[in-house]
Amino acid sequence: MKKIVFYLIGFLISLNLFAQNQYNLIPQPQKLTPQNGIFTFKKGMNVSIADELFKPAADLLTRQANNVGNLGLNVIKGKSSSGVAFTLNPSLKKEAYSLNVTSKKIEIQASTGAGAFYAMQTLLQLMPASMSGDQQTSTPLSVPNCSIEDAPRFGYRGLMLDVGRYFFKVEDIKRFLDVMAIYKLNTFHWHLTEDQGWRIEIKKYPLLTQISSVRKESTLGHYRDKKFDGKPHGGYYTQDQIRDVVAYAASKYITVIPEIEMPGHSQALLAAYPQFGCNQDKIYQVATRWGVSEDVLAPREETFTFLEDVLSEVMALFPGQYIHIGGDECPKTQWRESRFCQDLIKKLGLKNEEELQSYFIRRIDRFVTSKGKKLLGWDEILEGGLSPNAMVMSWRGVKGGVEAAKQNHDVVMSPNSFFYLDYYQGDPKTEPLAIGGNLSLSKSYSFEPNLPELTEDEAKHVVGIQANVWTEYINNIKYAEYMTYPRALALSEIAWSPKAPKDYAGFKKRLEAHLPHMDALKINYSKAFINQ
Repeated sequence: MKKIVFYLIGFLISLNLFAQNQYNLIPQPQKLTPQNGIFTFKKGMNVSIADELFKPAADLLTRQANNVGNLGLNVIKGKSSSGVAFTLNPSLKKEAYSLNVTSKKIEIQASTGAGAFYAMQTLLQLMPASMSGDQQTSTPLSVPNCSIEDAPRFGYRGLMLDVGRYFFKVEDIKRFLDVMAIYKLNTFHWHLTEDQGWRIEIKKYPLLTQISSVRKESTLGHYRDKKFDGKPHGGYYTQDQIRDVVAYAASKYITVIPEIEMPGHSQALLAAYPQFGCNQDKIYQVATRWGVSEDVLAPREETFTFLEDVLSEVMALFPGQYIHIGGDECPKTQWRESRFCQDLIKKLGLKNEEELQSYFIRRIDRFVTSKGKKLLGWDEILEGGLSPNAMVMSWRGVKGGVEAAKQNHDVVMSPNSFFYLDYYQGDPKTEPLAIGGNLSLSKSYSFEPNLPELTEDEAKHVVGIQANVWTEYINNIKYAEYMTYPRALALSEIAWSPKAPKDYAGFKKRLEAHLPHMDALKINYSKAFINQ
């Protein structure tokens, strides 16, 4: 009897996966039941909303349908027996939704605007690819009948964009957010400061934008080539621009997490304010070479005052819960050679420079916590002891994430071997210049966040996953898109869809069928995966 039940469950799972593959949705929904027939949009049809919180999603549908199909759809408040109806279902979780398509009506249920928004993204994928574009069409807009119940597996589904190496304009950032939202990614990690550039206006310290935001030249070709382009590169975001981007992201249910690097990756900062370095007499310059700089912040009281001032302005701009402080790749050479640092280690009773870094991070953690925020850092913040309230982003594989979860700290898994999107995704001979490595779409898709070394309770601390777009070799948004997609779609599906046996062949088949939508959206994706 047990064998029969086992095979029956397997058959039903296979049937459900087959049905979802037929509908070519990315990410794959939790449950999809196909039905016979289609729903066809008609001119002047009503889109009814039971609550104002559904209006943004309804507006998205009507705007796109009216632009592409010239249908004249109308949004009305109340109930409707036909057309498209958004109804309130308080029993559904925050980002969950149900979508029921019959030949007469489309009904979307959600408890939040976010749930309705994600239902709309699914609905748009079910429609002809032309619906995703900006060109008018005379082709009837229709949807295959089906029933979908859906909710995300993880609450944190992130992409990081590094603007410290190369500055991206506000319209580029918004474009990046637009594509994220289509695939139900809800966290944008904005890497705003680096050795090679400071990109955020801090009113109390104007030299950060006057000096630290511009480098005299950039590395040309690979790091090992030791060549430079001889062209100044710079740019920064005003606080008004930051607010604009944050509001734009919020309209797409994306939270923005800023990253202000410390105590390493701070050479650009020191170019403007050398008094916060270990060698106060040194003349610093904004870095022109990639890699890790030996110039780091000194843990003096005046340095902490400066950082608290900076973070106060940053936190006022970003309403989200987390502030990322980096904490990665901080060389200890200058601390070992600094009389002040060595005296401080003795005074505080620390064992070594790793514990001095932990002291540094703990000081910042206390301040961030006092302002009602939470600190997030790369997995190096584990070294010397993890700060009490910190969340860890595990990039050097999963070891740091496992260690943090075992210490009951929340974790975002972002292992470089699966989610560093600056790595080559095909043959380097035919691909654009990249930092190196080899990360295929299939490798990204193979990642599983819940690791066997974690207990059930420890695994609950894995709150999500993130992919990172480092830009040492990526100097424009089209290039960034090429490196991001379709690998970010693998991340989207892992983060959203239920845990199941990996079916890369099925994912690839759905992706290939979905490519016309990406073409209509003018996403500059890589085709390297097709022949792999």
